[in-house]
Amino acid sequence: MKLSTRARYGIRALLDLAGNSEQGPVSLKDIAERQAISMSYLEHLINPLVSGGVIRTVRGSKGGIVLSKPAAKITLSEVVELLEGSTAPVECVDSPENCQRSEECVTRGIWKEVKDAIDHVLKSTTLQDLVERQKSRQKTADMFYI
Repeated sequence: MKLSTRARYGIRALLDLAGNSEQGPVSLKDIAERQAISMSYLEHLINPLVSGGVIRTVRGSKGGIVLSKPAAKITLSEVVELLEGSTAPVECVDSPENCQRSEECVTRGIWKEVKDAIDHVLKSTTLQDLVERQKSRQKTADMFYI
C-alpha cells in the first residue's frame, strides 16, 4: 500500500498543529508555510478532518484550527481512514462480494494479513507519539550541532 500525499500531508499538518497549539488556534497559513504545503491543498485536507471530529475551526481575528481532542486520543488510523479510506491493498479484502474468486483465493488471505499489520501499527500510534518522537529527534539534533 502506498499512501498518497493526502495522508502524508494531513499527518504533517496535524503534527504541526499539535506542536504549535500552546498559544491557541493555529492559522492554516502558518501551517502551510512551515510544512511547505500549498494553502489550497491544505484547505482540502482540513474539511474531512473537521467532519471526522479530529480538528475544529475557531473564528475571529485570532482564529484558526485546534485539535478537537487531546493528541494522545488521535490515532494515525483515524487520520488515514478519514483522508485515504481503507488500508486494504486490494478491494476484495473489504468487499469479498466484489470478486467471484474471493472464497477460494489464497492470496486474499495474505492481503488481509497485510491490512491487519498496517492497521495494527496505525491504531497503536497516536499523534502524541509523533509529537514525542519529533521532540526526541530535535534534542538529538541539537546535541550534535552545538
